[in-house]
Formats: sequence, C-alpha cells, structure tokens
Amino acid sequence: MKAILHVIEYDFRNFFRYRFFIAALIAMNLADLFISAVVFTQMTSLVNYFRFFAPGLTVVGLFASAFMIGREINMEVRREIHHYLLSLPMTRTELAVGRVLAGGLRGMLYMTPLLITNFIVLRFPTLPQLSLILLTLLLLAIGISGVSISIAVSTTSFEKFVTARGVVYYMLFFCSSVFYPLSIIQILATKGLGPLVTFAQINPLTNGSDLIRSFLLDASSGYVFSPLMLLNVAVFSVIFAFLALFAYSKILQRH
Repeated sequence: MKAILHVIEYDFRNFFRYRFFIAALIAMNLADLFISAVVFTQMTSLVNYFRFFAPGLTVVGLFASAFMIGREINMEVRREIHHYLLSLPMTRTELAVGRVLAGGLRGMLYMTPLLITNFIVLRFPTLPQLSLILLTLLLLAIGISGVSISIAVSTTSFEKFVTARGVVYYMLFFCSSVFYPLSIIQILATKGLGPLVTFAQINPLTNGSDLIRSFLLDASSGYVFSPLMLLNVAVFSVIFAFLALFAYSKILQRH
C-alpha cells in the first residue's frame, strides 16, 4: 500500500498543477446548471430540467476529471517519462494500481462541489443513501479511469488519443440519461435503432445518474433505486479497471 499511496500522491500533485484551470471548469459546470438548465426549464412543461440535470451534471464532472489521467499517461508514454517511473522501488503492478486508483480519486475530488450543490438545490440524502451514492460514484470514477488509461496506452499519438476520447465521450454522454430522460432515447426503438436503446440502458453513466436521481428527486419523478444500477456500475468498474491494469503493465514490460 505504501508504494501505491506514493503513486497516488504523484498523480494528485500533477492534478493540482492545473488547480486554476480546474476551478474554472467547476465554475463552468455550475454555470451550465444555473443558467442553461434554468432556461431549458422555462422552455418545457414536461419536466423540471434544472432538477433533472443536476445529478447528470455531477456524473459529467466526474467523467471529465477521471478521464484526465489518460491524457497524462499518454504524454508520459510518448515522451518516455515512464522510464523514470520504472526506476522507482515498486513493482509494475503497484504502479498500475496506483495510476488507476489515482484517476478515480481525482474524479471524486473534482465532483465533490457539484455533488454538494445537488444536496443544496435538491435535498440531503440519508446516511445509507449517501453511502450508496458515494460508492456508486467511486466505482464509476475507477471504471472511467480504467477506460482512459486503456485508450492512452493503446494509441501511439496524442491525436489518436484525442480522437478515441471524443468517440467515447459522444457514445457515453449522448446515449445515456445524463442530458435527457431514458424515455426520450427509447423512442429510437421505434425507428429501428433498438441497439442504441439497449446501450443507453446498460450505460454506466445512465445508471449512475438515475441512481442519484432516485435518492434526490421526489417519488413522483419516477426514479426508483434498483440494485441493478449499482451492479451495472460495479461490473463496468471491475472490467475496465482490470483491462487498464493489464494494458498499463504490458506497456511497461516493453521497456
């Protein structure tokens, strides 16, 4: 654990190098909620978009910040900075585990102000509900970190990494319930796009967003907690965390 904690500390130091940029991003996320969401709420009578979007915004912030670890690792591999990391007194497995966990924990840190804003504008959950929310978000952050690292070590240039990241962004963000209810996406099934509906239903961003809504929105909203939400996120996290560990260890073994 000592070696893993050193790796996590290393990544957090890198994370705080961009503290002003991160603060600006958080402010931009909050502006999306308090300006855009309020405007859309006034434009539709079907749903209070402000209340709907607040939990989704938390997941958006978590995703973006947890994904940043991949950009750093891609840069290290391209510039061969990982040669220095290999010289440290720790195993490749400890180094890989530390990187995956660091990406997830950085995502949790970034989304904390957004989650607290949810509690203020919606309602405060009970202690068991809060525990489930934090557990789900932690698993989601670790899984996203795993996706990012897997892409980072599988691409040979920054341009390819950015392209792959963009594809993942669009697939996971816009085929989920982050920005609009799942019932809207289900309309696609009538247009011969059933696979997209299935993808949206199993999308971990959908399950993470809807789990938060089930605890923070009124019962009349129609969102009810299901253990399958947590199970879906947990499976996603385990698969991509181990994939990232394998991919990162392989790239280190080449040197």
